[in-house]
Amino acid sequence: MATQARENGGWRSVLPSGVRPYFEAAPLASLFLGISSGFPYAMIGATLTTRLKQDGIDKATITAFTLAFLIYNLKPLWSWVVDGVRLPLLGRLGQRVSWMILAGILVMAAVVNLAIVDPAASLGSTVTAAILVGLAGATFDIVIDAYRIELLEPRQLGVGSGMSQYGWRIGSAGAGALALVVAARADWHAAYLACAALALPAMLTALVMGEPRRHREPAEKKGVSRTVAAIWRPFVEFFARKGAFLVLLFILLHKIGDTLANLTFRLLFDDLHFSNDEIALYDVGVGFWAYLIGIFIGGVLYSKLGMKRSVLISLVLMAVSNFSFALLAASGHSNLGMAGAIGFENTASGIGGVCVVAYFSALCDLRFTATQYALISAAASVVGRFLTGTTAGALIEAMGYVNFYLMTTVAAFPGIILFWIMMRTGLVDASIGTAGTAGSGDARSDEPEEAPAKA
Repeated sequence: MATQARENGGWRSVLPSGVRPYFEAAPLASLFLGISSGFPYAMIGATLTTRLKQDGIDKATITAFTLAFLIYNLKPLWSWVVDGVRLPLLGRLGQRVSWMILAGILVMAAVVNLAIVDPAASLGSTVTAAILVGLAGATFDIVIDAYRIELLEPRQLGVGSGMSQYGWRIGSAGAGALALVVAARADWHAAYLACAALALPAMLTALVMGEPRRHREPAEKKGVSRTVAAIWRPFVEFFARKGAFLVLLFILLHKIGDTLANLTFRLLFDDLHFSNDEIALYDVGVGFWAYLIGIFIGGVLYSKLGMKRSVLISLVLMAVSNFSFALLAASGHSNLGMAGAIGFENTASGIGGVCVVAYFSALCDLRFTATQYALISAAASVVGRFLTGTTAGALIEAMGYVNFYLMTTVAAFPGIILFWIMMRTGLVDASIGTAGTAGSGDARSDEPEEAPAKA
């Protein structure tokens, strides 16, 4: 029977239908893209914090290094370069492949530079090196996101987004673990040099898979005109769509409640007197596996229910997950309550991460994928992060934890209601770009696709 199945549809045909899409070529490629996307973030995150602490740098200076993360929020400022500038020599490999190779080389060079500097001898050089890693890593992200979106067929966007997030977790956690292991046996210079190799999965994937068949070139634009058009045309194209401003409002609002709640969990756990061991077991242990399960469920939901219903369900689940922390805050120190709240929250976040990211990916026009997705992803996080950083602590002090988490639950309602209205009025379908509609057969032309988005 297995032999017959292989003859009819290959080895993937013997897999359960819910698992089979994860083993297609493009989603598997997304896994390797995610690995390379996740590791630069780790290099200037917990790994650099540990290195600076072990080098005797004071805590105030160490926390100032988090400013390097701000570069990731600024990537829309130069994302148009990836769409609009054709590289000499390397450009023969294709627009996406050539930029993947260049961005990967830049990331490796930046990480090697961070490996060479000595924080104890020159803190200024270390700050500069960390910023360069952030700049190169953000550019790598721009290219990786564009390549992933254009490589995946519309039906694969959910599963591909999930595989990319699996890869990101592997890359960031793997880089952190590899750095600690090597540093313990050699030194931090060797640790960072070893981690630089994690840029290779995305670079090799691009070389093996080649230029995405869905990538579009604005054929009528050449030279300087191509570059200038890459700056303004992504905005003009997006806001010319029906309901574009409502879509932008949804992008800005959809995650406010979730983001407000997310970064306050450790404060709650500390005030409820959970031990470090309990936090490690439930928040890190249970949360990690629940998130991975959520990613898988999100991919299946997107494939089975379609874009609109899966996104709406994920928005509702993320709102309810905030309510679970209100219940935990009201019940007090409860290991079962903590496990339930953390498990539900991470599962909902995994589902939402896949479905919402897939929708945002589908919003892109294949001619401006890098620019539009960088803008969308930055807009999706900027409001929530700003509110979290400026008001979350004060709100907890004023309202208490129970009312705070109830408020974050209510704060999720506008995004849910807005998306429901967009569904009912057809604006979700109208907002979809060619990334969510175009197949791979004739995606080279500059003419817009007329096929409707699959709901």
